[in-house]
Amino acid sequence: MGMAHLASLRSNCVRRSVGAVIVKDKNVLATGYNGPPSGAQHCDVVSCIRIDMNIPSGERHELCRGLHAEQNAIIQAAVHGVSIKDSVIYTTTHPCVVCAKMIINAQIREIIYADGYPDELSQLMLLESTVKTREFKMTREDLIELLKIRSDLRQ
Repeated sequence: MGMAHLASLRSNCVRRSVGAVIVKDKNVLATGYNGPPSGAQHCDVVSCIRIDMNIPSGERHELCRGLHAEQNAIIQAAVHGVSIKDSVIYTTTHPCVVCAKMIINAQIREIIYADGYPDELSQLMLLESTVKTREFKMTREDLIELLKIRSDLRQ
């Protein structure tokens, strides 16, 4: 989980920093963090559509310049020809319904997440699937010690 938190530090999202790491047999296969597609302007430069339109978390996922951390990790694996079947994804936030559907179809076997996310359909679809989910809590102090980061972490 520490590596997922570390990946989240690369995010430039003005609302939430999320990181994801896909692991199989104790090997890191891919990482991702939330942000716009390669070459696109970042929300901290052009403003956040979701903030401008007052869209709550967990709703209207299509109205966002960025990809989610889980999406970017799955895409990174695909670009590099790495199979993620039967892997585990560690993510700092419970996946939204779009990411949950991608995880299910990618045949990732387990999601380990740190923080919840207000998306009931995501939780329902994961319950209907064979994907296991598990919450992993870590105190801020434990995380800082684990990552050896002595400054404030981005949230």
